[in-house]
Amino acid sequence: MPQTDRKNLLLLTSLCQNTAVFAFFFRSRVQRPTRKKRKAHRAAVKMSESADSRVKTLNFNVGVLGHVDSGKTSLARALSSTASTAAFDKNPQSRERGITLDLGFSSFTVDLPDHLRGNGGLRQQHDSLQFTLVDCPGHASLIRTIIGGAQIIDLMMLVVDVVKGVQTQTAECLLIGELTCPRMVVVLNKIDLLPANKRQSAIEKMTKRLHKTLEGTRFKECPVIAVAAKPGGPEAAAPEEPHGVPELIELLKKQTYLPQRDPGGDLLMAVDHCFSIRGQGTVMTGTILQGSLAINDTVEIPALKVTKKIKSVQMFRKPVSGAMQGDRVGVCVTQFDPKLLERGVVCTPGSLRTLYAAVISVRKIGYFKGSLATRAKFHITVGHETVMARVMFFGLPPADASQPPSDTKPSPPQPCSLDSPFSFEREYFYQDEYVTGQGEASPGPEPQQWALLEFERPVTCPSLCLVIGSKLDTDIHANACRLAFQGRLLQGFEDKGYAETALPRLRIYKTKHKEGQVERVTDDYSVIGRNLFKKETNLQLFLGLKVVLSTGETGVVEGGFGQSGKFKIRIQEGLFPETKQLLSSTSKKKGKGGSKSGPTNEEEPKTDSQPVAIHLHFKRYVFDPHKKMVQL
Repeated sequence: MPQTDRKNLLLLTSLCQNTAVFAFFFRSRVQRPTRKKRKAHRAAVKMSESADSRVKTLNFNVGVLGHVDSGKTSLARALSSTASTAAFDKNPQSRERGITLDLGFSSFTVDLPDHLRGNGGLRQQHDSLQFTLVDCPGHASLIRTIIGGAQIIDLMMLVVDVVKGVQTQTAECLLIGELTCPRMVVVLNKIDLLPANKRQSAIEKMTKRLHKTLEGTRFKECPVIAVAAKPGGPEAAAPEEPHGVPELIELLKKQTYLPQRDPGGDLLMAVDHCFSIRGQGTVMTGTILQGSLAINDTVEIPALKVTKKIKSVQMFRKPVSGAMQGDRVGVCVTQFDPKLLERGVVCTPGSLRTLYAAVISVRKIGYFKGSLATRAKFHITVGHETVMARVMFFGLPPADASQPPSDTKPSPPQPCSLDSPFSFEREYFYQDEYVTGQGEASPGPEPQQWALLEFERPVTCPSLCLVIGSKLDTDIHANACRLAFQGRLLQGFEDKGYAETALPRLRIYKTKHKEGQVERVTDDYSVIGRNLFKKETNLQLFLGLKVVLSTGETGVVEGGFGQSGKFKIRIQEGLFPETKQLLSSTSKKKGKGGSKSGPTNEEEPKTDSQPVAIHLHFKRYVFDPHKKMVQL
């Protein structure tokens, strides 16, 4: 080989080697992903593939409610094919006590019913229907958990023990369903406990009784079905197959509808369980109430004022890349202590507010027998929190607010609505209690009413959310409804010092009436009054207010007279002659009464010695820091 060719070959070989070394170095330092990144990429690809299959399944949330020991959990177990980490009383305390203590979640999937296939192009989006069962506790002391579970369901299964019938908590669950859910199915459970020869007649009798009970509710036409979720009970030696479950599944399929599922807007997720997984992070399980979420999204836990990035998402143990409104999901985040969040909400950062007080529209629940008094304390369930709050009720002013009212209660102008608008520019009438539309004094529908709630601790909730007021400290063994009123949150106060900064904007007033007597006449246009004010009253607040004498004259408070609470009234039009004569004769008789001729005073007719009364009507705004009196 010529010398020149040899040199060119060596140069080319050296160049190739250097290029290979450089390429290897570049790939190892720049292009080659780390093991952690490769693992994350594979997981993302897998979740993306799962997400493609998930889109074809429509999720439908069914609440399982009823009295304690009616067989709700057994029914959920008989229906379900997949259980969550909190299903079927996995809580050790639940197993020990033999009752459900917290929300349980499980699911089963069926083919998409025909009546949903032609609904808005659903054929292209879904080919199966997943029922997510929300197993709510039935014990009376856990009603706040029941309310939280009822707010995330599309349909309610009310489970009734066919032997015991409707019980106290059955009625409360029915009432909660009326407030939160559009449809219901009644399940008569434990039919295996009925004698075989009397079973059908007993089922028919109970069905008629239930239909009569439901006549006055929104569920008056709801279907009733009989099942035996666990024949023989929990102590049965040889467990039998459940009775009536296939028929129940078919009924549920017929009762399904296309629920609202909008991925747009801010995220709001109701979290019901929180736990850690070694090597993975903390998992928050719950139901998406609005909006959507995806891997790598940043979410806020508003109760703790912290934000976290979503590491992974699962739906009943299947990895997915995201989820939307109505879906039941588990969201994994890192570096978060699960003990800090037992139950609450997760949202888009900055989308929820923490409130110290709120104004709500309000309507009394008819089954509550007690009165709703202003300044009373109630358990308030707002969003997914329950907290004690002091309540003040108010409504529209009386029909003729320019005239002195004869009663402290306003006349009902129009029916009550939870969508009644509220405005700081409007005047409202203070009420000592909620005004009902029943009775001879105020027949007809209940008037529009609102309430101011002052929370004992701040709560985090969305705008326009459902509010339920309860008396949960009522004896659970008493046969009484503990749900007192419902409402909708209209205005919230985020400032801790809301009493000074926000409440003075509320134009809520009380009407006041004071009565005194004319002591004597000073001239034809002036009289001295007494017993209208206390000695320590600041009369400057009442100067210029109009008063009316019982004889018909009108005057104004002109100022104080002496140091004993007496005052001077100016009568612009002058006293009537009859009034002057009456007052002068009264003064003379008082003079006689002050002399030593006692018997003469006793013989005077009582009607002649009655004083002339002074009436003062005014209003005062409850939250006015200056406590000004305003003339009616």
